[in-house]
This record gives sequence, structure tokens and C-alpha cells, in this order.
Amino acid sequence: MAMGALHGSPDAVLPAARAAASAVAVLEASDVQVVRGEARIVVRFTADDREAAEQVAAHVAAVTSTAADVTGWRLTERVGARWE
Repeated sequence: MAMGALHGSPDAVLPAARAAASAVAVLEASDVQVVRGEARIVVRFTADDREAAEQVAAHVAAVTSTAADVTGWRLTERVGARWE
């Protein structure tokens, strides 16, 4: 997820994303990154299928948007050794 303006403490953003994911899926990892000057949160989780994963990702983005503007998000899937 790409992040814009914060709605409070920066310390609240990643925990919000983690809590949202773990409430509906198995959370594997999370991280904050800066890519080309843009703050991004990566949340990795498991889901049974693509449709379920899309629902989890949308939920995570919606909950995270209470702590910061989510300016975009995308879902990737691990296929073998690649992320698609």
C-alpha cells in the first residue's frame, strides 16, 4: 500500500495494517518501506484463493486508511519463486 498523509501518530499505521490482516487471515510478515520517496506498507498474509486474498487486501487498506491516506494498493501472489 502506498501511504500519503498521516491521520495521527506514524506509530499507529503499521499496527493498524497488521491488526486488520490478522483479524481475517494468517499474517506472515509486515514492513514499512520507502520506494522512490513514497512510503509503502507491505503486509504478507495467506488466503485460500485469489478472491479471499482480494477481500483481505481491501479490508487491510480500509482499516489502514483510518491511520493514513492509502493512495493505492495492489495484491501480488507468490507462484513458485516469483511474485505476480
